[in-house]
Amino acid sequence: MAAALSQLDDEIVHGMAIGAVFTDYAGKINCLDFHRKEDLLVTSSEDDSIRLYNITSATLLKTTYHRKHGADRVCFTHHPSSILCSSRYNLESAESLRYLSLYDNRCLRYFKGHKDRVVSLCMSPVNDSFMSGSLDHSVRIWDLRVNACQGILRLRGRPSVAYDQQGLVFAVAMEGGAIKLFDSRSYDKGPFDTFLVGGDTAEVSDIKFSNDGKSMLLTTTNNHIYVLDAYGGDKKCGFSLEPSPNVTNEAAFTPDGQYVISGSGDGTLHAWNINTVQEIACWNSHIGPITALKWAPRRAMFATASTALTFWIPSQSN
Repeated sequence: MAAALSQLDDEIVHGMAIGAVFTDYAGKINCLDFHRKEDLLVTSSEDDSIRLYNITSATLLKTTYHRKHGADRVCFTHHPSSILCSSRYNLESAESLRYLSLYDNRCLRYFKGHKDRVVSLCMSPVNDSFMSGSLDHSVRIWDLRVNACQGILRLRGRPSVAYDQQGLVFAVAMEGGAIKLFDSRSYDKGPFDTFLVGGDTAEVSDIKFSNDGKSMLLTTTNNHIYVLDAYGGDKKCGFSLEPSPNVTNEAAFTPDGQYVISGSGDGTLHAWNINTVQEIACWNSHIGPITALKWAPRRAMFATASTALTFWIPSQSN
């Protein structure tokens, strides 16, 4: 179903349309993630399920249920059948992060340390390191191969974390619009740069790097979206959306870094060309306010989620 990624332009992005819908969830979808190299998508939901999809055939491959801990944030490791998942329940047991094999539905390792919900989770693109940001006001750096935490950053507010695509730099966004950049190999020396998103004191709910590493995408809890220069922190452009009570919006770059797509509190989806700063598309999501959204790394396709999951593809492919 998902076509290989060719050069995107305004017409292709404007013509994106729903190619598949999955409506068999019994609760809100918390998170979704594409594998970097395989045509796979994983979702986590409030119904305690983790689901694995093939995105080229638009088929559900596997469903597992996690009643003891629930399934909150989720992301792929480098292996296509292994994932990281944060817990929704039993957080007092400190079993807030799990390394899971979807192949045989087995927990390979618990990562203990966080005392509250993990709200941001990302895997290094180059090695076995990963990061988690928690409402306990800490960011922890881990290695898949060992149980013990490798490093802790203490900070204010709700943290959001992201690696750049080369795995050399990671960003931590925190209270008051502050973004700190760290060298992945020497983060213990502190940040090498700090940016302030002037004028917006809302907490950052999500941060992402563009594939070329030149831009960062920030989404705030009051539904503002900012594209920043990743080297100097200058604001390239910003967009405001309808607020969505009890829903944290997510935005995403296209793989070429030229477009941004986002959900909104009124159940619409929007796409902007960041060079012209023009909105080039506004779609009805057909599934209400969006809780998770990402563009596939190597495909002309993006996925959106609420209590249902939708795959969007160029309209001529429908």
